[in-house]
Amino acid sequence: MENRTMVKNFILVGFTAGRKLQIFIFVVLLIIYISILVGNLVIVTISIVDCGLRVPMYYFVWKFSLLEIGFTSSVIPKVLFNLASGEKTISVTGCFVQCFLYFIFGMTEFLLLAAMSIDRYVAICNPLSYSTIMTNGLCSLLVLGSWGLSFALLIGPSIVVFQLHFCNQNVNHFFCDSAPLVKLSCIETPVLDLVNFSIAVFSLLGTLIITVLSYASIISTILHIPSASGRQKSHLIVVFMSYGSCIFIYVKPMHMGELDVSKEVAVLNTVVSPLLNPFIFSLRNRQVQEALQKYLSMWVKSIYKLLGPF
Repeated sequence: MENRTMVKNFILVGFTAGRKLQIFIFVVLLIIYISILVGNLVIVTISIVDCGLRVPMYYFVWKFSLLEIGFTSSVIPKVLFNLASGEKTISVTGCFVQCFLYFIFGMTEFLLLAAMSIDRYVAICNPLSYSTIMTNGLCSLLVLGSWGLSFALLIGPSIVVFQLHFCNQNVNHFFCDSAPLVKLSCIETPVLDLVNFSIAVFSLLGTLIITVLSYASIISTILHIPSASGRQKSHLIVVFMSYGSCIFIYVKPMHMGELDVSKEVAVLNTVVSPLLNPFIFSLRNRQVQEALQKYLSMWVKSIYKLLGPF
């Protein structure tokens, strides 16, 4: 411990050292990030302003879209800055904040996905009782409960990680993930590893079981409606992509972690899934499309009237 290096900044190794490839990745990632922001902001705006979308399903959807914005914004802007500038450093405080935000948004998303699957189960399998079960109070409670449970599970391990002493500053990832950070610790952390593994099992596998059981019941109920069944299967593709990548990265003992592989798989849940979610969950929905067309038409007419004299 006397020879411990006092780390003031971390170096995010990222994917490649080639400058031309970094610029290419920057352009692609910037386009994807803008698409994620626009797609999710459209869902949030339409769900709030349109009276026809003020139902539990879209209440959960626009809350989920806000989470997607926070989740991707906790990682991608820093990645874009480093790619554009050629720098790889991040302050210790900035690294800890990024790590905590990434996990708090991510875990809340999975808990909310489970709540959304329950909502869809009640709506499709018990339609006559839907309005009495899925009340505004229950919906708000499920959202707040997702946030509260995520915070309660993560605050303890996060404080422990933040207080670790580090003997190396090279983080083998493109953002501050917990696994590569813990590997830089000057001491062994078996208890912290076990706690992190237990939380991952509970938050990922627990919510996955709820989601799978709910959608299995839904699909069996609507199997005779091909279009509806197709929509549910599309939802499941994105859900399993998110769960699959996170389970691969986090639900395994620390000594089995291959960080070079994990950071590439992490692209699925930090970039690909957030890009697809707005289109799978909302923008392909007829009600959302009609509301979007209505308000786009109103906004275009307003702009035309405003600019008309010129």
